[in-house]
Amino acid sequence: MDGGKGITRRLFGTDGVRGRANTPPMEAGTALLLGQAAAVAFRRADPAHRHRVVIGKDTRLSGYMVEPALTAGFISMGMDVMLVGPLPTPAIAMLTRSLRADLGVMISASHNSFEDNGIKLFGPDGWKLSDTTEAEIERLMEGGSLSDALAPPAELGRAQRLEDAAGRYIEAAKATFPRTLRLDGLRIVVDCANGAAYRVAPTILAELGATVIPLAVKPDGFNINRDCGSTVPEHMRAQVVAQGADLGIALDGDADRLILADEAGRIVDGDQLLALIADAWARAGRLAGGGVVATQMSNMGLERFLAARGLALERTNVGDRYVAERMREAGFNLGGEQSGHVILSDFATTGDGLVAALQVLAVIVETGKPASAVCRQFEPLPQRLRNVRHRGVSPLEHPSVRRAVAEAEAALAGKGRLLIRRSGTEPLVRVMAEAEDEALMERVLDALVGVIEAVIGHEEAA
Repeated sequence: MDGGKGITRRLFGTDGVRGRANTPPMEAGTALLLGQAAAVAFRRADPAHRHRVVIGKDTRLSGYMVEPALTAGFISMGMDVMLVGPLPTPAIAMLTRSLRADLGVMISASHNSFEDNGIKLFGPDGWKLSDTTEAEIERLMEGGSLSDALAPPAELGRAQRLEDAAGRYIEAAKATFPRTLRLDGLRIVVDCANGAAYRVAPTILAELGATVIPLAVKPDGFNINRDCGSTVPEHMRAQVVAQGADLGIALDGDADRLILADEAGRIVDGDQLLALIADAWARAGRLAGGGVVATQMSNMGLERFLAARGLALERTNVGDRYVAERMREAGFNLGGEQSGHVILSDFATTGDGLVAALQVLAVIVETGKPASAVCRQFEPLPQRLRNVRHRGVSPLEHPSVRRAVAEAEAALAGKGRLLIRRSGTEPLVRVMAEAEDEALMERVLDALVGVIEAVIGHEEAA
C-alpha cells in the first residue's frame, strides 16, 4: 500500500502490521522474520553496543504466539529482549526511550476483535517508524539474506521480564497531571476494553484521588473490545448515568485512544478533546506551533473553532503516525484524530488515552465545571461515515465509482466535503461526507455508497 508519500509497502499498513491471527502475515513465521529484519535495520555499527528491544502486548490469546516468535527473531540476531507483558501502547513507547532501547514493539490490533492481531514498531526515540524505515524492513524480509546476519552462538541475545514496567508507566502517566491538583470527590467510570490498560488505568485514577468504577477489566484472551471500549461505549455511557459519575472514559484495546462521556452520558469524541485541550493550553501559553494537527476526518466545526481563536488546523492523511510526523516537522505539541487518538508530545510520542483524559480532568478540576460544560467546545457539522467491506481489489478505481465520486464532490462543492479512502487495517472502503445541510449530505452519501456496493457485488459475482 502507499503510505501517502509515494512509498509502497505491502506488509505494513497505516498502523503497523495487522491481520487475522495465525494467518499470514500474522503467523509465527512472519513474526520471526519481522523480528530478524527489524533487528538488522536497527543494528548499530559499534561492536561494543549491546542491542535491546522492549516487547509489550495486549490481552489477545494470539499474543502468546506472536510474542515468542518475535523474541526468537530478535535473539537470533544478537538483540536482548525485555518482555513487559500487557501494557498500553504508549507505555511501550515510553519504556523504549526510558530504557535507551534500540527498538520497541507492541503486539496489538488496537480496537479489532480478538481474532486479529498486529505488530507496531517504535524507534529508539519512541516514535513510530517512517514509511521509509518500514519499507526497508520489508526489503530485508524479502531479500533472503537474513541468514547471513545471524549472530554466532556466543553472541545470541537474551530475554528477561521487566517486573516493574507497569509501575514505571503509572508514575509517568500521573506526572502529566498538575501536581497541585487532585481528583478527590470525582466519580469516574473507566472502561478498559478488557485490554492492555485493565490494571494500570484504574490504578492511575485511584492514586490521583478519584472514586473509580472499573468496567471490562477481566480479560480472558477472547473478550478484548467485545461490546466494550472506545468503539462500543454504550455500556460506559449507561454506567455513568446509573452510577452518578462525573465522567466516563472508554479506552480501546491498547489504550492509545479514548472516547469520553459527560455526566449525562453524552459522547465526547476526539475532535472535542482537541478543541478543549488546544483552548486550555493556548490560554496558558503552552500550545506550540500555533494550532493543532488533525486528519482529513476531523470535523469542519473544529477548524472553525480554532480559527475563531487565531489557531490553525493542519490536516494530514488518516493515521496517527502521520499526525505525529507532521507535529515533529512543524513544532506542534498537540494533534490527534476524531477517533480519539490524542498525541500530547510534551508527554508522549504516540496517542495515550489515559494521559489525554487526565488533561480533560485537569480542566474540570481547575474550573469546577461539570464535564458537560467543559467538553462540548463547538457544534459539529453533520458528518457521516459509512464502511463498505470488499473481498478483493479495492473498487475505487472502477470507472463507475470514479464518476460517482466526481458527482458527489460537485454536489457538495462550497457546502461541505467528501473523503473516500481505503482502510489501512481492514478490507474496507471508508466514505465520509460532511455538510451543513444534513439532508444533502445523506443523499450524496447514499448515492455514492450505492454505486460502490453495486460494483463490489458485480465483481464478486463474476
